[in-house]
Amino acid sequence: MAKNLLIVESPAKAKTINKYLGKDFQVLASYGHVRDLVPKEGAVDPERGFAMDYTLIEKNQKHVEAIAKAAKAATGIFLATDPDREGEAISWHIAEILKERGLLKDKTLQRVVFTEITPRAIKEAMAKPRAIAADLVDAQQARRALDYLVGFNLSPVLWRKVQRGLSAGRVQSPALRMIVEREEEIEAFIAREYWSIEAELAHASQPFTAKLTKLDGKKFEQFTVTDGDTAEDARRRIVDAAKGALHVTDVASKERKRRPSPPFTTSTLQQEASRKLGFTTKRTMQVAQKLYEGVNIGEEGTVGLISYMRTDSVSLSSEALGEIRDVIARDFGTQSLPDKPNFYQTKSKNAQEAHEAVRPTSALRTPAQVARHLTDDERKLYDLIWKRAVASQMVPATLNTVTVDLAAGSEHSFRASGTTIIAPGFLAVYEEGKDTKTADDEDEGRKLPLMKPGERVPLDRIHADQHFTQPPPRFTEAALVKALEEYGIGRPSTYASIIQTLLFRKYVEMEGRSFRPSDVGRAVSKFLTGHFTRYVDYDFTAKLEDDLDAVSRGEEDWVPLMEKFWGPFKELVDEKTESVDRSEATGARELGTDPKSGKPVSVRLGRYGPYAQIGTAEDEDKPTFASLHPGQSMHTISLEDALGLFRLPRKLGESGGEEVSVGIGRFGPFAKRGSSYASLKKEDDPYTIDLARAIFLVDEKEEIARNRIIKEWDGSDIQVLNGRYGPYISDGKLNGKIPKDREPASLTLEEVTRLLQETGKPARRGFGAKKAAAKKAAPAKKAAKAPSKKAAGKTTAKKATTKRTAKKAYVSPHPEPAKPLVTPAKVIEPGKKRVVKQAKDDAPF
Repeated sequence: MAKNLLIVESPAKAKTINKYLGKDFQVLASYGHVRDLVPKEGAVDPERGFAMDYTLIEKNQKHVEAIAKAAKAATGIFLATDPDREGEAISWHIAEILKERGLLKDKTLQRVVFTEITPRAIKEAMAKPRAIAADLVDAQQARRALDYLVGFNLSPVLWRKVQRGLSAGRVQSPALRMIVEREEEIEAFIAREYWSIEAELAHASQPFTAKLTKLDGKKFEQFTVTDGDTAEDARRRIVDAAKGALHVTDVASKERKRRPSPPFTTSTLQQEASRKLGFTTKRTMQVAQKLYEGVNIGEEGTVGLISYMRTDSVSLSSEALGEIRDVIARDFGTQSLPDKPNFYQTKSKNAQEAHEAVRPTSALRTPAQVARHLTDDERKLYDLIWKRAVASQMVPATLNTVTVDLAAGSEHSFRASGTTIIAPGFLAVYEEGKDTKTADDEDEGRKLPLMKPGERVPLDRIHADQHFTQPPPRFTEAALVKALEEYGIGRPSTYASIIQTLLFRKYVEMEGRSFRPSDVGRAVSKFLTGHFTRYVDYDFTAKLEDDLDAVSRGEEDWVPLMEKFWGPFKELVDEKTESVDRSEATGARELGTDPKSGKPVSVRLGRYGPYAQIGTAEDEDKPTFASLHPGQSMHTISLEDALGLFRLPRKLGESGGEEVSVGIGRFGPFAKRGSSYASLKKEDDPYTIDLARAIFLVDEKEEIARNRIIKEWDGSDIQVLNGRYGPYISDGKLNGKIPKDREPASLTLEEVTRLLQETGKPARRGFGAKKAAAKKAAPAKKAAKAPSKKAAGKTTAKKATTKRTAKKAYVSPHPEPAKPLVTPAKVIEPGKKRVVKQAKDDAPF
């Protein structure tokens, strides 16, 4: 039996470390956090000094029990969770659990910290154990309490004033505000026209281009020429003055040094992995976690390849510097090695959390040497981290920029620039990516021919080009992380979770690689910015982060910090709950007047999303409604587009005595005949599709339904069915596979019963055997149609639908339960007053 117990967070890390410590140690994983606040009101009690009510996290309960059992038999317990605030708090929670169970009596309990998982680092950490850092724990407790109080008090206000199921977060809300404000800048942007003028020169040794810098004796700026006629007049004057050549008036050469970027912090790693590898922040952290915890690299066994990946620090240990300098001298020559190591200043004031930068645990393990042991993502990220760390300790690159001024007569001038690399220095290994290119970037790598003042350079042609100013770009993940870091919002470990929360809540959507706020996200941001201004203010959020850092350094007590925050916040929540009008909170807009009815047309945010409305609640006739289409926004939709939403459903005619129509439901555009539905194809437009095409789509769907059952047996629920991916077996609850060498129609009842037992998996929504059985009992004509609401009314089908919907429904921390998502949209045809509700299952496939 092992004498000592060492506890880490992840099983992968436990497996790696277990190999280093020997038989006297048992290494177990907590699988992350072991306790959290109880998910109900009162988990943080401001009246009792912000006392917190914790409970075991259910999914990790079995791991806690394993730790408790091992702790009972051990003589020494070592807490080796991650070396940051969260890791310190996890160690404290484990210690508290063991203490409450009376398992620490006559035992030593010590905290060990390491920032890389290598035999040397583990050995050094075990030789320097310490007590749990109470200041770090207090800082993490304060952070958790603040997040809880903000979420539990702001979220219900959003439910009542904006939309059910919403949530607000202390850090996610300012991040959402950034994205929304950028979108508003883009919408408010008015493009300006401007023209540039360039000369293409035919130098004997090398052609090149030059940009106009002086026109008619005055400096030529971006908006000097703003229309085509003026540009053409200017071009002609320059051509006339040049008389076929430009004259060199000045040649300037300037040598400069470019220093390498520091090694990665969490933030810069996420930004660069996004720019260069196309990784999301979540993907970057997942891959980095694996590299940190350990990879089997052959003869060395399993070893952590990088240092801890959550850090603000840009410093490197003396051992790391020594190895990196050896690699530079060996692989790039001593001329690439500075006399002394390069040192970088960290932005973090938190000495306790400022460990090392993200670096390879050994620079001697080059990317080429370990590549065959890594997955593609691991190889790419390790290559990036290794190159950045090595480049950070190399000499600066030496660049030479040549600028040539050329005259066209006495009133007009052009300039050409080119930058060449004289000595690559660190650029031989790595160059940092950029979100946007500058003029210097365009010049880099361009070499100009040798020229001297007075030289005449033949002119090929002069051309004028039209341009328009561009709106500011939407935030990419890299740009958002950079902005959050610059404002001091959040900390390295939170950037990925901030982004994931915004996406999960559907406050933002990805359009390409950029964030676009949803209507719900904009409503939430507008409401919080307008009514809880202080709490989404960038400076206030950053100041609060600084205060939490001060707590972690022992400079402030966490309870007074909480008191200072809680009083004004709770008072404002209570006031806004009573005073804010819901229509104003959701950002409703009036677009104009419906020409047919003369009633106002508006767009609003409802319980189920944005919708258009004709009329008002005060009218004698009830208002009519239509949901906005995907891609439409209530903030930018026009009156014409809003009125177009009321053109559906369209009646196309009749077929077989039943009405044929088209509409749009929650599964997209559909055609309908009687109670049968069929989705429109990508090429079909619900506003222009004709009767014949709609009938064809419904007939096609019904034919699929008729051919669905291959074989069935009286008295048995089991059927052999045609499915999307081929024939299979189903009894409505389980779906089973059919051997490739068997003809489906030849199977016996005994065979399908056995196959279902051996290969059966829970049936998913769609054409289930139960639905098919229900249709079998129905009249032949109805059996040929797509499943109706009535046909799907079996108990098992209802249960499956309820369970599936519940998974999609948002579960709020607030006691008020969330309700399942259903389609609420009401649509009306032009000129009709009758409101027609859409069916819940517009196209049930």
